[in-house]
Amino acid sequence: MNTATLIWLLVFAFFCLVVLIQVFYYLYFFRRIAVHQPVAKTESQEYPVSVIICARDEAQNLVNNLPGVLVQDYKTTHEVIVVNDNSVDESKYLLDGFKKSFKNLNPVDLTQEAKLIPGKKFPLSMGIKTAKYEIVLLTDADCVPASEFWLQRMQDAYGPGVQIVLGYGAYHKLPGLLNKIIRFETFHTALQYLSFAKAGLPYMGVGRNLSYKKQLFFDNKGFSAINQIPGGDDDLFISMVAKKHNTAIMIDPDAFTLSMPKRTWQDWMRQKNRHYSAARFYKVKHKFWLGLYSSSHVLIYPLFLLSLFTYCWWMVLAVFSVRMIIQAIIWYKAMKKLNEGDLWPLFLFFDIWMFIYYFLFVPSLWKKPKKSWD
Repeated sequence: MNTATLIWLLVFAFFCLVVLIQVFYYLYFFRRIAVHQPVAKTESQEYPVSVIICARDEAQNLVNNLPGVLVQDYKTTHEVIVVNDNSVDESKYLLDGFKKSFKNLNPVDLTQEAKLIPGKKFPLSMGIKTAKYEIVLLTDADCVPASEFWLQRMQDAYGPGVQIVLGYGAYHKLPGLLNKIIRFETFHTALQYLSFAKAGLPYMGVGRNLSYKKQLFFDNKGFSAINQIPGGDDDLFISMVAKKHNTAIMIDPDAFTLSMPKRTWQDWMRQKNRHYSAARFYKVKHKFWLGLYSSSHVLIYPLFLLSLFTYCWWMVLAVFSVRMIIQAIIWYKAMKKLNEGDLWPLFLFFDIWMFIYYFLFVPSLWKKPKKSWD
């Protein structure tokens, strides 16, 4: 065997290894969401819940979305806390008006900035301290529950030993390619953090739809360990406190929240850069598993093309086809679970897009995070 043949054989072997890694992730991790069924409960219990929303100059979003939170079909005691964080718009007057019609609304007005605590961790901490009940359910001012049973479904995931419930924060379906890409990226992120949680490796949640016990927050001294980081009130906090047996997921469509997506590529890329800037602070084991997955995804297409033109093409296609079939099946089932089924016909485009996506946003891991939280 000459040197050139050996080199191309090694390239093909490396390609097979990368495909094997990808198949492992799909069959060991992501399959868990594709086949997920809610745990059958012998008895149902409704817990008192404090819903917490932080808002800064969000008057229009409060008009559009807060009613959906206030009219939840939930018979048990609950409250809705809106932390109005130094707003200079008419948010205060709107909340006072809502308060007259909804007695369970509890506005909290903050009129002073927290020094040396960037981001929304301070207002969120004040909301949690104000909460009357042990279970807190977090969402954002630009989110609306997908149904009147959102609160009921999210709290229903609590059971013995459960202290954290991870939900899905989806985006409204609008025309255009950008909307589909935003929704796919949201699906793909959720596929990872939800399936990792199911596998006993919870590493993040999203503040658009997240619940945990108030005592868990205080036992871990709140956000004190990450106060210096602008973001991280959802992903880094969950990374710190989530364990194999204290975390549950809820992916009933009635338990989703919906947000308006960004309308321009520039705004969306700025948002993603801000989100990814906190990833450098993840635990080493989480960075390893996420890094291995993203690295294998980046390598798939270069190795595929290189092997295709230098080795036995039909063997290369056969190996690649195995990966694509497994991926297509799992994406199809998982997208159906998360009500994103209309994205599946574009699965090949999205797979190639992710190759580009990683190159666009990997530099965010080394950028200095933005100080604001909106």
